[in-house]
Amino acid sequence: MTEADDKTVAPPPAYEDSDVIVIKKSWLITSVVGIAAFLVGGVVGYFAFSYAFNQGSNGATAALAQALANQGGTGGGQAAPEPPARVDNVSVDDDPSIGPKDAPVTVVEFSDFQCPYCERFEQQTFQPLLDKYGDKIRFVYRDFPLSSIHPDAEKAAEAAECADAQGKFWDLHNAMFKNQTVTGVGVDAISTMAKDIQGLDVDKLNDCISSGKMADEVSKDLADGTAYGVSGTPTFFINGVRLVGAQPLAAFTTVIDQELAAAK
Repeated sequence: MTEADDKTVAPPPAYEDSDVIVIKKSWLITSVVGIAAFLVGGVVGYFAFSYAFNQGSNGATAALAQALANQGGTGGGQAAPEPPARVDNVSVDDDPSIGPKDAPVTVVEFSDFQCPYCERFEQQTFQPLLDKYGDKIRFVYRDFPLSSIHPDAEKAAEAAECADAQGKFWDLHNAMFKNQTVTGVGVDAISTMAKDIQGLDVDKLNDCISSGKMADEVSKDLADGTAYGVSGTPTFFINGVRLVGAQPLAAFTTVIDQELAAAK
């Protein structure tokens, strides 16, 4: 067993502390999925479709998806696997970061500017985490907008990327999370926040947001997060160790301290 294999990973937190992806529902989508379930799963598909039809927009599509997953698509009866507790080689891409690139511990956060649990982490844990570890950690922010439940999250992520192009990512990042519960993170609210950020060209920011030029950058983060098994926000990878939800500082300390000890 290698040193990496022997690490103890903190138990995954409850999902009450994170926002999870919700599949958008409509009668058309429900019907199509129901028919597919019937063809693939026979009797199971029939009852799943009936349930979806009766439940309408109250979680039916998600229930159908789970029913199909449990059937393994071929009647195998195997549920979808849990995401791994550790993911090697989590990419930092070219995303905004704080701390030295050669820090012994890298924390990658997949986050959503409209997520209340992300806001809780940013307001309660983010700065204490940086204060505690200083140059021992590199903190990287990556976008994971849950657009199905947070309609402003995609444009907010693009706005932050536009601010990054002017060297002002963290200023707008902090402003959006500070004002999330007061003004929201819609485009108009972001434009108002931007006026208070010294050195940020608001007109240039607005043009960048409206152009959609940063949409591909946000999509890349979303695709990478999905590949790593991210399904809710915030999700963190601490040297690859997964930590989900608005966890207190102590939860981060447990993992970071073991990673620092292993690096010695």
